[in-house]
Amino acid sequence: MKGRDLSVTMKSSDDNRPREGRPRDTEPRLEAGSSPQLYWLMALLGVLAVWGDHYLVNRAADYHPQVYTPYLSFYEVDALNPKSPGDVLAAKGRLIYQNYCQPCHQPNGGGLPGQFPPLAGSDWVAVPGPNRIIRIVLNGLAGPVTVNGAVFSNAMFDFGKSLTDNDIAAVLTFVRSNAEWNNSSAPVTPEQVAAIRKKTSDRGEPWSAEELLKVPDSD
Repeated sequence: MKGRDLSVTMKSSDDNRPREGRPRDTEPRLEAGSSPQLYWLMALLGVLAVWGDHYLVNRAADYHPQVYTPYLSFYEVDALNPKSPGDVLAAKGRLIYQNYCQPCHQPNGGGLPGQFPPLAGSDWVAVPGPNRIIRIVLNGLAGPVTVNGAVFSNAMFDFGKSLTDNDIAAVLTFVRSNAEWNNSSAPVTPEQVAAIRKKTSDRGEPWSAEELLKVPDSD
């Protein structure tokens, strides 16, 4: 019994040692299994890579994230910043136009045929001075008016009590200098509005086109 047991033990010990000519595929090998944790790790690394790329694009050079939202670079933001007093007024005037003027004169300044005249490319806008259109905004306009050869018969409200001199200067500057509307007239200043407001302070009714055409467009 002991001899037999020893023979088995020796054989088992001998089997654990590589022998010449023994097939190598019988040797024990370590193989990687498919682990769920590995897939989760790879997915996490992918998410981190995408997030990191987005972070660098939007916050490179330590700029505040608000600088780039919704723009892609500082140069886009800088190009849109007002560069002159006229640009500052026009930027403010755009918002005033949207709130007070857009329902009638439309977002593109084209007006409505037969009702509200256009401001884009208007012969009333494209004049050297703003004396007439300041009066229109201050006191309103009633009766027919011919703009670019077309007749419009609706009335315009007076905004003199609703808007300050700076507001009126801003919205008229936006209209007169709006290149998208093919307008390129000079800006309007609050001082110009204040002077005309003072000069017409006793007027209580809207202007007619006939009256306005007798007023010089500039001083």
